Amino acid sequence: MTTTETVSFDLHVSYRQAYLIDVDTMVPEAFPDDHPERPVGILRVKDDKALLVTGLHTGIVGSTVTVAYHDPGADTDGYEDIVEISFRSETGRLWLCEWAGERVHELPELPSGPGWYRLRHHAANMDEGAEVNTSLDVVVDRYLLHIWPQAASAPSVVKSTSQQLAYWRSAG
Repeated sequence: MTTTETVSFDLHVSYRQAYLIDVDTMVPEAFPDDHPERPVGILRVKDDKALLVTGLHTGIVGSTVTVAYHDPGADTDGYEDIVEISFRSETGRLWLCEWAGERVHELPELPSGPGWYRLRHHAANMDEGAEVNTSLDVVVDRYLLHIWPQAASAPSVVKSTSQQLAYWRSAG
C-alpha cells in the first residue's frame, strides 16, 4: 500500500444506513447507540462494526473511502459535517456494506493489520438528501470516510452545520 489508497463508488442505502465491518462478519442486527458522553450521531460503533447514517432514506449516495498510514486531515472546505470515532478491526480487512449485507464493497487493506483505527466521517448535503428522501438515479448527498491507525480515543465532532447531524446527535 502506498501512503494512502482511495476508492469511490455509488453506495445504495436503505433506512439511511450503511455498515463498516470486518471481512466475513455479519452486519449488525440493531441500530447501535451513540456514544453516551460524546455523541457524534451519524457514525456509531459497537464491537467491530460501525454504522454510517446518511441523509437519504433510500437510493444512491456518493461514497469515497481513504485508507491511510496517518491522519490525512479533515476536508473542512468540501464537507458540511465531520465526525470522528475509534474503531477496532479484528482482521485488518474491511467491507463497506449496503443494507442487510446485500452488497459489499471491499476496501483497501488496513496498513497496520488488526488493531485500533480512527474513523473520520465527512458528510455533504445531508439535509437535501433527507428532503428528497428517495433517489435511485441522482446522487444528492455524498460521504467521505477516512481510516488510519490510531490508539483508541474519545469521539469528536470536527464540524457540524446540518440539521440532520443535529437531529442524530440528539436522538441518542
